[in-house]
Amino acid sequence: MTYTKVSTSRRMSRIAVLQVLCEVDSVRHEAQDVLDRRVVDENFSQSAEEFLKTLSRGVLEKLPEIDKIISGFAPSWPMNQIAVVDRNLLRMAIYEMVMDTETPPKVAINEAVELAKVFGSESSPKFVNGVLGSVMETATNR
Repeated sequence: MTYTKVSTSRRMSRIAVLQVLCEVDSVRHEAQDVLDRRVVDENFSQSAEEFLKTLSRGVLEKLPEIDKIISGFAPSWPMNQIAVVDRNLLRMAIYEMVMDTETPPKVAINEAVELAKVFGSESSPKFVNGVLGSVMETATNR
């Protein structure tokens, strides 16, 4: 499998994770039901499906801890005032950067910013990049 295929399947998994997180966050549907539906609706490779499940479950399990990190790095923005897409992109990337650490921090940031360009508002990429850059800077200075 080439790098492009791996990165493409990971990108597709991240998009699905974003959809799962946004649905759970905004409509309060049961997380496992939403995740199961995404897996059935798409034709993910086995590794992409595993990444989707691991990332979704990891973010949801660590949500209070992740939200505390976001609040610390975006104190002017109460969690409920951050756009649902931005909030969940931050959650996903922070999980990957701080808790999972399989993905290099710069890759997690780049992926979040790229998804913010597609799914967020005009200001989303800059906001997401700023918060995640600060998280990375602090994490690497420990």
